[in-house]
Amino acid sequence: QAQLVESGGGLVQPGGSLRLSCAASGFTLDYYAIGWFRQAPGKEREEVSCISSSGGTTYYADSVKGRFTISRDNAKNTVYLQINSLKPEDTAVYYCAARWATCSMSSALFHSWGQGTQVTVSS
Repeated sequence: QAQLVESGGGLVQPGGSLRLSCAASGFTLDYYAIGWFRQAPGKEREEVSCISSSGGTTYYADSVKGRFTISRDNAKNTVYLQINSLKPEDTAVYYCAARWATCSMSSALFHSWGQGTQVTVSS
């Protein structure tokens, strides 16, 4: 069964950092773009970053540019999201999802959603 599993979330103080992981099982990530999304209580799901299958194209939402860095290690079948300078407004459940080859601004075009990992930024 193809699925993605997120990990690395937690409680962190403002200004802190976390590295989220998105690991694939049941399929290889080599040919898939991976998007990171987040959803805060009462808010719509937001795509925060995406990396193409080759790693040559990345996307960041304006709200996270300069603070978040997406990367992939196909040998480990894993995509990472390094999040720095965390702000309380970054608090959300973070999800990863896959689609063939290229990134998209439409979450409906992604599949194999993980269960999410909670990121809470609070002092």
